[in-house]
Amino acid sequence: MICCLNPDCPNPLNPNGKKFCQSCGTPLVSLLRNRFRVIRVLSDEGGFGRTYLSEDIDKLNERCVIKQLAPKFQGTWSQKKAMELFAQEAQRLQELGEHPQIPTLLAYFEQDGCLYLVQQFINGDNLLKDLQQRKKAYTAREIQAILLDLLPVLKFIHDRNVIHRDIKPENIIRHKSDGRLSLIDFGSSKQFTARVQNKSGTSIGSHGYSPLEQIRDGKAFAASDLFGLGATCFHLLTGTSPFQLWMECGYAWVSNWRQYLRTPLNAELDSVIDKLLKKDIQQRYQSADEVLRDLVQKQPLALPPAGKSTATIAVTKASNVPKSYSLLRILILVSAFVMLFGFSESWYKHFRRIQTTLSSRLIHNSPSKNNPLVGQALKINLGKVSLVNTLQVHENSVLSITISPDGKTIASSGDDRKIKLWNLATGKQISSLKTYSGQVNVVIISPDGKTLVSANDDSTIKIWNLSTGRQIRTLTGHSDSVHTLAISADSQTLISGSDDNTIKIWDLATGEQIKTLTGHTFWVRSVAISPDGVILASGSFDKTIKIWNLAKGYSIRTLGGNSQTVTNVAISPDGKTLASGSRDRTIKLWNIATGREIRTLTGHSNTVTSVAFSPDGQILASGSRDRTIKIWNIATGEEILTLAAHTNTVTSVTFSPDSKTLVSSSDDSTIKIWRLVE
Repeated sequence: MICCLNPDCPNPLNPNGKKFCQSCGTPLVSLLRNRFRVIRVLSDEGGFGRTYLSEDIDKLNERCVIKQLAPKFQGTWSQKKAMELFAQEAQRLQELGEHPQIPTLLAYFEQDGCLYLVQQFINGDNLLKDLQQRKKAYTAREIQAILLDLLPVLKFIHDRNVIHRDIKPENIIRHKSDGRLSLIDFGSSKQFTARVQNKSGTSIGSHGYSPLEQIRDGKAFAASDLFGLGATCFHLLTGTSPFQLWMECGYAWVSNWRQYLRTPLNAELDSVIDKLLKKDIQQRYQSADEVLRDLVQKQPLALPPAGKSTATIAVTKASNVPKSYSLLRILILVSAFVMLFGFSESWYKHFRRIQTTLSSRLIHNSPSKNNPLVGQALKINLGKVSLVNTLQVHENSVLSITISPDGKTIASSGDDRKIKLWNLATGKQISSLKTYSGQVNVVIISPDGKTLVSANDDSTIKIWNLSTGRQIRTLTGHSDSVHTLAISADSQTLISGSDDNTIKIWDLATGEQIKTLTGHTFWVRSVAISPDGVILASGSFDKTIKIWNLAKGYSIRTLGGNSQTVTNVAISPDGKTLASGSRDRTIKLWNIATGREIRTLTGHSNTVTSVAFSPDGQILASGSRDRTIKIWNIATGEEILTLAAHTNTVTSVTFSPDSKTLVSSSDDSTIKIWRLVE
């Protein structure tokens, strides 16, 4: 099909080979600038032009977006203003397109009396469309995720003295591939200069989303964009359009925005939204950094991307590259350097660099006490992994899952304040436990199978009789949310980590607090105990991992080298290896005895939220904000499989005791049960 470029054409699609549009008679253009093939109309710009989905034939028919400006009334103020904004958008994309969450400018040109702007195509839906499709409002956790994803983008453009001036759900697109958000439509953006600050100008923006100083005075500041971000979050939280409220009562709605909420927000997010929506610019946040500081103070682990795409099940087998390939590649590189540089001093320096790299790799992969994984490599075939069941379990997010030692029961917790027990074999619900005291962040079952322990946002820990579902006692002592638990192999000792930056050791039988471990400088979000009960590992938002002597309660060493928050830690069944997940999208394997890093596993495209060793010690599973689960060969560090069926952040992964079943939970409200068949 060939698309007519007349912005007023009612039926622009025509069969290939036609010279004139069958609907309006306009001559058809097969390629714009002999490069871009227009496929179809994406949106109409109200008579001034259209936006088209197109293909770039110079880049193997890669999809792109073409915005057209075809003003009807030449020489009018409206036409001049439209041309000014159009050129301005091209300029902004040229300046800002280096950011991965802002579309890249591909071309800007005039043809046949129209202006065209060609930009990168973002494959996804905008947040307004997503809100309409999902038919329910966003959760507080999803809003926090949106803020954390977009605030760095706003900081990026504000640092370059650009104000967007039209932040709203329609101008935020979520990538279908990884859930990342992109900010689009810089047609209203303006350089942030003294002239802009001090002189009234044209009112540009969207009523309801743009603040008073922008609509009334034409003035735009960083704080103006932050109001738009707050209004966007309000719309997604409530399903109520700020534009409709503005039509009805002007800006009065920002003073009583809470009355539109269906459920109250947590105090921290409530405070952030309220300050974003301040009518008086002086009372509002002045920079993205200020918002981030307030938000990060209470940021939950593994915040989810909002929106849900159609569920698909994908099992991708990682390619197997022989170890000899790496050596062959290095030999080829050496030969290339010989030919390129000749036998000279310059070549010798390059050769020594390669030789050093090769030596370090050989040492790194040689059996030694620093690398306990070598020598255990097994060929692992998981090509027949199958998704055997999907449980629709909690109202919104499933935050945590655990499996009983007999492999028969799954326990799950969610942000609906409930703990649910499920039959692993049938997927049927056994019982539901109501906590009445805030979001249940994590659940765990003792190794003897008798006790269930849950940790809450209200700083408490609850002990339950697993067989009867009755609460035994509540443990108090933490001064902030508890997000992680571990129980010793003998079922006698309970470990808890909290947002009060401490770790507490408890007698599980009596509930007595034994000791408090301090040393982390930020929230403790993951703890793990070695099988022999000697070692405790903890991961923190302070970007460190600490190894503790559990019996004596002192820190043995601190593992650094993490560029971002440590989100999860796990210890292998033999007690020799520690795995850690991070916001930097990597998984690191550590030698517990020496504290040295063994290797780094890469492959996830977003935060790693959960890691778990299989009980047989052969494989590692990892879950991520990229909505996938990856299976790794522990001995080689090789990625074996990628499992993609969840439509939102994977919050937890765990294995059955026989290592044949993997269970995963997600912010998409589901638990998925995977059968691993060798």
